[in-house]
Amino acid sequence: MKVTAARATADVAEVLCIPQADLDPELDLRDQGMDSVRVMELVELWRGAGIEKLDYPALAEDQRLSRWLQVLAELQDSADGAGALIG
Repeated sequence: MKVTAARATADVAEVLCIPQADLDPELDLRDQGMDSVRVMELVELWRGAGIEKLDYPALAEDQRLSRWLQVLAELQDSADGAGALIG
């Protein structure tokens, strides 16, 4: 199963308990309420969706949603040779 940009954005908004429209993809998610427990929750969710090589450091390094979407796309591309993350 592919984790789309729309799904990833919805997942992030859900763990932060905020509307998707309030997420700023260029603002550090820690400034939007993200913490390490929530990051791990997302890592496990997305691993369960098929991104098996995803780990905490991959997301913790740069905690902007825009970067996370790139990381997810790169990991999925390397796993299946498919195209970029789609909205």
